[in-house]
Amino acid sequence: MVAHESGVIGLPLRLLAREVYARVCEKVGVHKVALITGEEKIQPAGARYSVCTVEAMPRETDAAFVAIDEVQLAGDLERGHIFTDRILHLRGRQETLLLGAATMHGILQRLLKGISVVTRPRLSHLAYAGSKKLTRLPRRTAIVAFSADEVYAIAELIRRQQGGAAVVLGALSPRTRNAQVALFQSGDVDYLVATDAIGMGLNLDLDHVAFAQNRKFDGYQYRNLTAAELGQIAGRAGRHLRDGTFGVTGQVDPLDEELVQKIEGHDFDPVKVLQWRTADFDFSSLDALKRSIETNAPVEGLTRALPAVDAQALEHLSRDEEIRSLATDARRVALLWEACALPDYRKIAPAQHADLIASIYMDLARRGHVDENYMAEQVRRADTTDGDIDTLSHRIAQIRTWTFVSNRPGWLADQAHWQEKTREIEDRLSDALHERLTKRFVDRRTSVLMRRLRENTMPEAEISPTGTVLVEGHHVGEVQGFRFTADQSAGGEDAKAVRTAAQK
Repeated sequence: MVAHESGVIGLPLRLLAREVYARVCEKVGVHKVALITGEEKIQPAGARYSVCTVEAMPRETDAAFVAIDEVQLAGDLERGHIFTDRILHLRGRQETLLLGAATMHGILQRLLKGISVVTRPRLSHLAYAGSKKLTRLPRRTAIVAFSADEVYAIAELIRRQQGGAAVVLGALSPRTRNAQVALFQSGDVDYLVATDAIGMGLNLDLDHVAFAQNRKFDGYQYRNLTAAELGQIAGRAGRHLRDGTFGVTGQVDPLDEELVQKIEGHDFDPVKVLQWRTADFDFSSLDALKRSIETNAPVEGLTRALPAVDAQALEHLSRDEEIRSLATDARRVALLWEACALPDYRKIAPAQHADLIASIYMDLARRGHVDENYMAEQVRRADTTDGDIDTLSHRIAQIRTWTFVSNRPGWLADQAHWQEKTREIEDRLSDALHERLTKRFVDRRTSVLMRRLRENTMPEAEISPTGTVLVEGHHVGEVQGFRFTADQSAGGEDAKAVRTAAQK
């Protein structure tokens, strides 16, 4: 991108957009690069390069270069229609680059005549290592599950047996996720327990990926993961020239031979159809907008997407007489559709989400902006760092909603103030959540002592005047005369680490 005079790149995750933004800034300077996501906008005057989430990409651009990452997500039931729209319509003046899985090769060649395909084979070998007990998994392993409860249960077990684990879930903010990943990357812990959120956007020093579950809820039903989805996650093990392994653990049955061969050989079924939704909306009336959303796909290889969160909200609000009385002309109907784009970060019932959108829309239609007192009250509710992991996760989802609102042009009278305020609260909540996750799932003493013992270096020990023995700053027991008594509160691997460290 930076070889061109200007460019736009669309990434599938806010986390990944931030990472790429930082790298582009290093190359060309911070004043030449914009970061545009639903919850964050950094737009220096005269910026030549824009790093965006795919949802936040402009629908038209004069940039010399356009890139869209992870284009296979065009087949995703929830977000696929957005990727498809950008793939079909967004072009760079000089070059357009579509990055993604080889499974997209055939369908892209059918839909976009004359494209050239360049493949980049994996340089390292990925091998199936079979089934292993959770307590027998090798170091530098990611354990994958698909619900927060299962992730937490596994992390608790790893903490008791191995000293601790970092935790990565899709619901974590980028700041919390990066802090948890840093725990693993630094070697403070040797295990990472994660959802399929690790499948994209995180470069990890992993040797092995173990699936503790192979079924997930995709927003519509519980189903087995496809070979391509398993391959995307398993492929995080080993990178560049270092080989990696994958396998199963817990209650998951061993993978059958055919599936293993597909994952090892990166030989997955091609994507046959992309999710599609019209971008040619009719704002002449509410009913006309609803009809236009239901337009059928124009060509073979595209299928009309199921109603997304915004369309579900519109359907609900169109039955509200107060909303109908406000949405009486094209400008007001377009404004309602813009309000419906508010993401459901809290994952609440569609009717509850629609009620929130209704409050925002009525303010926008009547006042021209969201009421400052209403905004202040919503933000105040999220601005506290007490509570457990679930409470903090819920507050982060809340504040992300208002961060999104603060980044919509024209929605607030004092936009800059609320952008700063919501970002500051999200950062504070993210730090608190990282601290709670670490406190619950990492035994600092065990992880530090086990690392020192593995490195076979002499740990730093001291004995206080009262006989308290500290190794690497952690209490391991007491000395009375010539007799050492190990800390009685230590159990399992912790007790073993304490004893061994004390003997050294």
